[in-house]
Amino acid sequence: MSLAEYFGNTMGIGVLATADGKGKVDAAMYARPHVQDETNIAFIMSDKRSHKNLQTNPSAAYLFMEKGQGYTGKRLYLTKVREETDPAVIDTMRRKQRPDCPVEGEHKYLVFFRVDEIRPLTGSKA
Repeated sequence: MSLAEYFGNTMGIGVLATADGKGKVDAAMYARPHVQDETNIAFIMSDKRSHKNLQTNPSAAYLFMEKGQGYTGKRLYLTKVREETDPAVIDTMRRKQRPDCPVEGEHKYLVFFRVDEIRPLTGSKA
């Protein structure tokens, strides 16, 4: 199953982990990624700790746990490749407007990542 099919059809909870240039780690809840193709994804980010960490350390990991019983999902190991700041471009990527995620007055970034490795949520099988 392709990444686009997987994230387009699978509900669950995601966590993006980043670290700053000194190695101080952060983890934050993130929605499913916007899949560009099998090796590139993007997230819409606010100007908070995760985004700031990526300015000095382009490496990140995204853990996605599927909804339901058990521990099924994926771990994506990522490298930031670029970002977009044009609000019109970012708005085209939004899946839906959420009242608990204000847009007006808050600067957003569309951050693109290369997918370096995909592993299952648990175990070491690649």
